[in-house]
Amino acid sequence: MTSTFPDISISTERLVLRPLDTDDVPALAAMMNDEQVTAWTDAPHPFTEDSARTWITREAPALRASGRGLVLAVTEFLTQRLVGVIRLGGTDWQVRSTELSYIVAPWARGEGYASEAALATAQWLFGDQRLQRVELRTAADNTAAQQVAQKIGCISEGVLRGACIARARTEDGGWSHVRTDYIVWSLLPEDVEGADGQLADSTGFSSYPDWN
Repeated sequence: MTSTFPDISISTERLVLRPLDTDDVPALAAMMNDEQVTAWTDAPHPFTEDSARTWITREAPALRASGRGLVLAVTEFLTQRLVGVIRLGGTDWQVRSTELSYIVAPWARGEGYASEAALATAQWLFGDQRLQRVELRTAADNTAAQQVAQKIGCISEGVLRGACIARARTEDGGWSHVRTDYIVWSLLPEDVEGADGQLADSTGFSSYPDWN
C-alpha cells in the first residue's frame, strides 16, 4: 500500500504544479508576507527568505517523506511565475484521505487559479493515488477560500466551533490572534465527476523527473 506521495508535476491548461525549489525563495517569501496570507495561516510573520528556504529544503521534503502530506508550487505554464502553493496534510493512508489547503499570491487572485489547481490536485489524488476523500477547512470569515471550495464541488459538512486561530490587525499596526470557527468541506471521487470537464480533459500528470 502506498504510504508516501511521489515527486510529481501536474499540468493544466494554464498551470504547472511541481515541487518547490530554491529558485522560488524570493517569490514565496513575498507571497507569504501578504496581509491575507498572514491573516488566515499560521505561517511565521514576517516570513523571511530564510523561512522560505527552510520550508523548501527541509520542511516540505520532510512532510512528504513522513507520508503525512505534500507541498506543490503552483506556477503559470507560460511564464513559470509562482502563482501559489497547494499543501496536503494529515494524510491517512488507511482511510485514504487527506486535507488540502491553498495559498494564492495577491497579484494572481481573481483569475480562478486556486480552483483550477485544487481541482487538478483532487483529480490526481482520486485517480493516480486512489484516495477516497479530500477535506478542506476554511476559516468562517475567509469567504475567498469558501468560494474555491464551492467552485470545485466540495460539500459543507459542518462547523468546528472555535477551532481556528486567525490573525487580525491591531490599532498600532501589529497583529493579534483571534479565535474563530472552521467550516469543514469534503470532496469525494463522485463529486468531481464532470466538474469543469474542459479542465479534466486538459489535465495531464507526469513524474517530476520528466517535467521541464
